[in-house]
Amino acid sequence: MERRYIHCDADKCTGCRICELVCSASKEGRFHQELSRIRVAQPTPTIVTSIACRFCENAPCIAGCPKDALSMSGETNTLKLDKARCTGCGWCIEACDFGAIMLDRSTKSVVMCDLCLSLPEPRCVEICPKKALSLSTSEAVAQKARDRVATTSKKCIV
Repeated sequence: MERRYIHCDADKCTGCRICELVCSASKEGRFHQELSRIRVAQPTPTIVTSIACRFCENAPCIAGCPKDALSMSGETNTLKLDKARCTGCGWCIEACDFGAIMLDRSTKSVVMCDLCLSLPEPRCVEICPKKALSLSTSEAVAQKARDRVATTSKKCIV
């Protein structure tokens, strides 16, 4: 299976946080943003985006886990957590370049996106009112960025 992740188009994202709420409701049965596997971030005053696990090919979170609680599923290319091994130390959280792993304080275990694999598409992608979220690959996201730069460059030349 191709390595896919949830991509957010920051031009469309309004920061409504519905993705966080639907994720926690879907995964935990309650609306609790701290238990969401996707996060809304505002890196600058004018940019709002959602962040979820990118399922990195050489995932630093897996390498950083001292208890070997994290692994990559060869079938789905998603992270798997062995909750019995996880102590909630947070080393994987520190190792993640994207800030996509969170600690569930009630269970002292980490949580991260699993792409809602039991559903036709992730709940956050399905429910996003602005259609800012999509299931994509790194190559597809990079190609969109190249296309945008090419289009912008053509406008500047004219």
